[in-house]
Amino acid sequence: MASKTLTFSVRPRGKPLNKLPEELSLSSTSSSSDLYFQLASSSKTSIHRLRITKGSDGSFIPNTSSLPVSETGLRDGSTIYVKDLANDPSSSPPGPQISWRLVFVLEYLGPLLIHPLLYLLLSSLESSQSFLQTLSCILITLHFAKRELETLFVHRFSSATMPLFNLFKNSAHYWLLAGLNIAIWTYRSNSPAAGASNPWITWPSVALYVVGELGNLNAHLILRSLRSAGGNERGIPHGFGYGLVTCPNYMFETLAWIGICGVTWSLASILFAVAAVAQMGVWAQKREARYRREFGGKYQKKKSVMLPGLW
Repeated sequence: MASKTLTFSVRPRGKPLNKLPEELSLSSTSSSSDLYFQLASSSKTSIHRLRITKGSDGSFIPNTSSLPVSETGLRDGSTIYVKDLANDPSSSPPGPQISWRLVFVLEYLGPLLIHPLLYLLLSSLESSQSFLQTLSCILITLHFAKRELETLFVHRFSSATMPLFNLFKNSAHYWLLAGLNIAIWTYRSNSPAAGASNPWITWPSVALYVVGELGNLNAHLILRSLRSAGGNERGIPHGFGYGLVTCPNYMFETLAWIGICGVTWSLASILFAVAAVAQMGVWAQKREARYRREFGGKYQKKKSVMLPGLW
């Protein structure tokens, strides 16, 4: 199809952005991400603060390189509305924004620092740590170190920002539940992990942990391969675990935490694991629903979203 120039009327929705143009022209073969890029450049704001909707029916125009402007329903002379998410409390996500990557780095940093620090502190104040306590510290520290490295080098986020409030909510979950709570009840001299190790429990737990961590990493690498650097396109994941459940990354994460619970012998670890599994299950159900909605018959529906035969 021959390319032609489309000119749109641009209107603010809510508090207007500074320097938002009244008109914008694009080639009909340009993608919707080009539309976002030009509006962000003109208004000198982050592309991730923008939400664009059609004036004709109010439907949302996604920011993706795979959708030509000509297929969004926009025509020459159409009106588009631009909302600044950071200044509109009714928008989703609302309020001031912060980088997803930075939130992940900061929330995982808590337990990554808390565990070795409390391990060393309680060792000096009470008594030397047992084999199980040392092993617990190693496994948990490695778990969150892996998460930090994945955040920096593996994950590709579909949106670059989230509400600033999420930083405090997410950090409380990890710093308090996974950090302080588990560390205090694991490294104290009267904790169950201070006792003798039962090799029939310890080593199968370590094996579960290793399988879980490696399986989780593999699932994340598969997801990474579906999205270009800086893009937000989606695809159907295939590979180890993805034929079994919707989100094998959550399945393997669960296995890793079962392994940690078997080493720490701590109710605090179980509490965090149960909370984490419950949240991942909700996310997995939403992911399954989204795959069905976005890919239709191309996607093979899963009976289990995270735990085979259970959830």
